[in-house]
Amino acid sequence: MQVERISVDLPAEMARKLHEQVRAGGHASSDAVIRQAIADWQAREDRLADMRARIAEADADPRPSLTDDEVALHFARRAR
Repeated sequence: MQVERISVDLPAEMARKLHEQVRAGGHASSDAVIRQAIADWQAREDRLADMRARIAEADADPRPSLTDDEVALHFARRAR
């Protein structure tokens, strides 16, 4: 894996929490905390992109929408 060194300025409170996480053994290093935060952010962005695509697909669906009563009945059946 190729790596690139970057410099990041953090507010003091964020830096304190980062160092606490490492001291508490939650992560092996500050780098590991940052890598995990970026991985979590990317996963969230991927989930949002998927949701947006599903919403766009649903909006483009020419079939008629369900009525409120049909939706309520659907969830009532699922709850049983």
